[in-house]
Amino acid sequence: MDDPSVGGLIQQAVAAPGEPSTEQTQLETNQQEPHEGMFFESEQEAKSYYDEYARRVGFLTRVLSSRKSERDGSVISRGLGCRGACGNRSKGQRESCLAMVLLKKEKQGRWVVRKFVRDHNHPLVAHLPKCRRKLDEKDRKIQELTAELRIKKRLSTAYREQLNTFMKDVEDHNGHLSAKVQLVFDNLKQLEAERQELLHRK
Repeated sequence: MDDPSVGGLIQQAVAAPGEPSTEQTQLETNQQEPHEGMFFESEQEAKSYYDEYARRVGFLTRVLSSRKSERDGSVISRGLGCRGACGNRSKGQRESCLAMVLLKKEKQGRWVVRKFVRDHNHPLVAHLPKCRRKLDEKDRKIQELTAELRIKKRLSTAYREQLNTFMKDVEDHNGHLSAKVQLVFDNLKQLEAERQELLHRK
């Protein structure tokens, strides 16, 4: 009886004639330029791919945006982009570089490229000896929290506007209701005066 584990190893090690191996397919994927419709099995795989693409082309990446599910709080959208010219400390130039990729999570769990911008507003660097090729975990966390904070602020502003509109409607309604109550009170007062006048006449 054949050992299934050995058979599995042989199947992995030797690809069928004319069919690329898993390693070859992965290598070809890593060497591709991002494009809309490109998919990955996980967010980490997508981020690693874009980091490798950036290293190969000659720029550093940063987190541009992130969106979480209102149902369970998991990340369902992530924007990654260029960090700007290596060594440049100007926030304006970093933010003006529009090179980016937008990743979204599908219902099946795969991550798909929904938008890709190739062009940069600065020269690319073939080798990045003095620049960190990847942001450390602390920097990534700060950027993710900053992006999430911007989203929360926008939501807070929208909710505040909705609340102000609701309160104005309530005030208008209360004013209208108060006017009706005052009218009823005035009518009762007038009826009481007429009743008293009739009693005096008797």
